[in-house]
Amino acid sequence: MKPDKFDHITDTELLAKFYADGSNEWLGILLQRYTLLLLGTCMKYLKSEEAAKDSVQQIFLKAITELQKYKVVYFKSWLYMVARNHCLMQLRDKNIFVTPDDEKHLQAEELNTEEIRDKEKTLSLIESSIVELNEEQRTCVILFYLQKKTYNEIAASTGYSVMQVKSHIQNGKRNLKIMVEKKMNNN
Repeated sequence: MKPDKFDHITDTELLAKFYADGSNEWLGILLQRYTLLLLGTCMKYLKSEEAAKDSVQQIFLKAITELQKYKVVYFKSWLYMVARNHCLMQLRDKNIFVTPDDEKHLQAEELNTEEIRDKEKTLSLIESSIVELNEEQRTCVILFYLQKKTYNEIAASTGYSVMQVKSHIQNGKRNLKIMVEKKMNNN
């Protein structure tokens, strides 16, 4: 997959840019990131590819309208809830009611909203803390955890020995954990 020129901008930053200048371009970038997630969610509920594609378009329109009225903090979890509610309404309009047992089954693999918020907050804190690591640790942590490189691949591309790579990853991971915990306690 070709990297997007906006990959380095977080969801939170894109939302802030949208709220600052009102340009739908920022929302377009943000919504494009979640197209497949929305399609998968809609397919799970509606069981029809065409209905799911139509629903994704309707959810995009609803998101654009709602985001102009309300300030959203956790975009991904908010968008997921909008999609889920949209699908449930579609089913209800067709007199297809989701029983509580079916609802539990559909949600079995889904995290509740609070867990999603907590995970997104933690990921956001990790993202903001990773830049505070020293260069060696930051480079090795990014290559190992985000780009899924092996110790040998990291050593080859950075010039560090395999032992140095292991050490930088271990120390970087520990330092990240300390920074994230400190930031969580300060909130």
